[in-house]
Amino acid sequence: MKKISYYILVISLILIGTTDVFGQQSLKHYLEIAAKNNLGLQAKFNDYMAAMEQVPQVGTLPEASFAFSYFIQPVETRVGPQKWKFNLTQSFPWFGLLNAKEDVATEMAKAKYEAFENLKSNLFFEVKTAYYNYYFIEKAIEITEENIGILEVFKRLSLVKIESGKASIVDELRVELELNDLKNQMALLSDTKHVLKVKFYNLLNTQISETIEVPETLWQEELPLDKQSMLDSIYSANHELKSIDHKLNAFANQEIVAKKEGLPMFTLGLDYTIVEKNPMSTAIDNGRDAFMFPSIGIKIPLYRNKYKARIKEATYLQEAERSKKEDKKNMLSTVYEDTYKDFSDSNRRILLNQKQTEIAKKVLDVLMTSYSTDSKGFEEVLRMERELLKYELEYQKALTDKNAATAFVDYLLGN
Repeated sequence: MKKISYYILVISLILIGTTDVFGQQSLKHYLEIAAKNNLGLQAKFNDYMAAMEQVPQVGTLPEASFAFSYFIQPVETRVGPQKWKFNLTQSFPWFGLLNAKEDVATEMAKAKYEAFENLKSNLFFEVKTAYYNYYFIEKAIEITEENIGILEVFKRLSLVKIESGKASIVDELRVELELNDLKNQMALLSDTKHVLKVKFYNLLNTQISETIEVPETLWQEELPLDKQSMLDSIYSANHELKSIDHKLNAFANQEIVAKKEGLPMFTLGLDYTIVEKNPMSTAIDNGRDAFMFPSIGIKIPLYRNKYKARIKEATYLQEAERSKKEDKKNMLSTVYEDTYKDFSDSNRRILLNQKQTEIAKKVLDVLMTSYSTDSKGFEEVLRMERELLKYELEYQKALTDKNAATAFVDYLLGN
């Protein structure tokens, strides 16, 4: 007999483990669908790709200028009259300016990429939360149906007692009141289930199917690190903080750009002049075109106010990002503390309601036995049935709240 009980226990544990794995794999599959189909996520990624296209644009030399001149009155020279002239000029900014501009564009693009990753993490959090809430509604419907079944049995028992003259018709009417309340609750749960299903599939951006695959019993997610280590990890991994860091780097490079733009720019040119032959000249180079290379010039930025203003602008933007970062860290710390409180509270509620459910079932069995034998304790039976329903629902709610809190910490970590 002990061997049989042992085998049953082992099989049960295997089935529970399989259920957990099944549920986790199912959720992972839904997350992959959401990441692939979500339109908001696709828009953010395209923002990032567009920002990356700014890098080669700002890192390119200024356009070369080409000029053509025609002499209405030819300029007479020793080797012949000049008729046409061509000029090609290329400007070269100060050393390192183009690289600094590329750095600005690259860092801003990286900031947009972190915004994309943050939206993806938030999407995963929303999908997980919707999945857990749908699981809770499924279990709530299942538990409520079981309690309706208990009340139906109790109703039949009360009818037997009434027919034998051992109970009042009031007992049956009270059971009827309880059944009506539970059936009304069932209708609300069914409506809520439909709403959650629509929300879930909208997050996945797919057509609504018949069911969402949820496990028989929800697994429990755990936080991988201690409380302080988790907060430190959030500070180093959060995508919003990373985005601010990239913007800070961009504005630091923008300051370098402003300084270098205030430095001279060099120009390199080429002149080519078409010369016709002079019939009166006997020079060897008579009619030879004139070619001059290179012509070197320099552009000196004399008006300094705009460059000084750009430097100050970049400095102020850096200070703004530093303030934003500290403010964001304070906000993350507050949110994390609140989430960790919810996580700890969920753990306590899981243990409490698990224990309370076991006790309530035992008490209800005793009360039902007592009522079936001597018709006593009717009100206690109804009260305990309500308590049992509450504890069973609270246990499932605690499971979903714990996993939802863990999912939010994952979002803060950028997962």
